[in-house]
Amino acid sequence: MNNCQHQINAIINEVKKAVIGKDQMIIKVLLAILCKGHILIEDIPGVGKTTLALAFSKALSLEHNRMQFTPDVLPSDVTGFSVYNKQTNNFEFRKGVAFCNLFLADEINRTSSKTQSALLELMEEKSITVDGNTYRLPQPYTVIATQNPIGSAGTHNLPDSQLDRFMIKLSMGYPDFRGEISILKSKFNANPLDAVRPVANADTILELQEYISDIYIDDRIYEYIVSLSAATRNHPMLKLGISPRGTLALMQISKGIAAAMGRDYVIPDDVAYICADVFAHRFMLSSKAKLSETSAENIAADIIRNVPAPSISSKG
Repeated sequence: MNNCQHQINAIINEVKKAVIGKDQMIIKVLLAILCKGHILIEDIPGVGKTTLALAFSKALSLEHNRMQFTPDVLPSDVTGFSVYNKQTNNFEFRKGVAFCNLFLADEINRTSSKTQSALLELMEEKSITVDGNTYRLPQPYTVIATQNPIGSAGTHNLPDSQLDRFMIKLSMGYPDFRGEISILKSKFNANPLDAVRPVANADTILELQEYISDIYIDDRIYEYIVSLSAATRNHPMLKLGISPRGTLALMQISKGIAAAMGRDYVIPDDVAYICADVFAHRFMLSSKAKLSETSAENIAADIIRNVPAPSISSKG
């Protein structure tokens, strides 16, 4: 086990103390963070979305802020604003809630489109521009956003341009029978979050990000990733396929999967494992898909099945 894999496992084990029975979810969220991506979690209230984000903030020793997005939240609440100081006769910038390392945007689809769009620059550029001045966000920087299922009371669809900026979209889902019993027992005497201890910090995350960015990808893997994206653009069930940003996201997080498995090179299984989580939320379904009630996840699975994977089991 190399040092990168050891550190990844240590973080996962800490988060598992607070988030029970969701090991695959924990792994995917961590790898998105280590691949400089943002995470969208869609699910019903009460399944542990916020607990997951808080557990990561503790295990990673990251400065975190949380905002509950409601219809009256303004863009300036997120980004910050300038106020006039009479004593200095100058405008001073007051930072918004997004200035942190880990920003938990809770129920993001309950707020207005204008406020949702305030997140576009900070997610893409890792900076915020107010009154012509640009302010860099702390590094590392990750947004973990949650949203209620579309159609729930008071929800609005996120713009496609914003969905495209989330590296992956996940769903917590209900715990299984034994998992829910474990949750009840863990809550009996204390808050499980109290058991999570810091095992990394911002410098650790930056080092892991740099290590993962250097993971080797064979030309045949590049071709495989692009072939998967190209298949979405010609699929009869899709009105809109994957953008180059989505292709790049798949490449980046595939490197993270390889690192978590203790390899310094990517294999096709790494790509296939995470592909649906990267692709599905970026799809725009055709009328045919909606009429037949075909889900984006099923279409992604169909594409992964039908695009031939190269035979690569070692580096070089």
